[in-house]
Amino acid sequence: MENDYILIIDDDSDIRNLIGIYLENEGYKYIKCDNAVSALEAVQTTKVALILLDVMMPQMDGITACMKLREKTNAPIIFISAKSEDTDIVNGLMSGGDDYVTKPFSPVQLMTRVKAQLRRYRQYSPSQQQSPKTTLEFEDLTVDTVSRQVWVNGVLTELTVKEYEILELLLRNKGIVLSIKRIYEAVWHEEFYAAENTVMMHIANLRKKLSPDGSKTYIKTVWGRGYRI
Repeated sequence: MENDYILIIDDDSDIRNLIGIYLENEGYKYIKCDNAVSALEAVQTTKVALILLDVMMPQMDGITACMKLREKTNAPIIFISAKSEDTDIVNGLMSGGDDYVTKPFSPVQLMTRVKAQLRRYRQYSPSQQQSPKTTLEFEDLTVDTVSRQVWVNGVLTELTVKEYEILELLLRNKGIVLSIKRIYEAVWHEEFYAAENTVMMHIANLRKKLSPDGSKTYIKTVWGRGYRI
């Protein structure tokens, strides 16, 4: 889960920035949304481990947003709201929230709640329990071998079937140099014959998708031998 993000949803930029500072100081990665509509889109493309959700927001209130988020993710949801009546807290928890923090809040209190919810999520979430078998990770690269989805730095990255299979093969053999012949026969399931350019082209395209700006090279070329991660 080290590549997962905490999602902050609040229409107040000062609150978003303040929470971001708290999370960063604790070593957590995060993304910020100023409304629930954009947050619902974010959980479709980003691996979210926990959600911090305001109640009073324009367009869509936090209670409604929580119910819609529950349709898309089982990540813990902590409400952060100035509404502190018992009925407000009950409504938040009944809508699918896991915890409720009232504003103003202390950094220590908030981070304690965040850590507690993340700990429970890691321990009891079925998807997390399966992760050693179904998830491959390298640096900020995450591959779900069941859904065959790939995330780079938490962002979903679309690959072709062959590109995905090459990536999974290299990740399952991390640290091992695989020859072009071995890659071709494992991915194309046919005998290798003058197919160097095919493999090289797919790896070049894969590299561009994993790092469009060329700042990172996940797949290393070992000259005269092949490729490795």
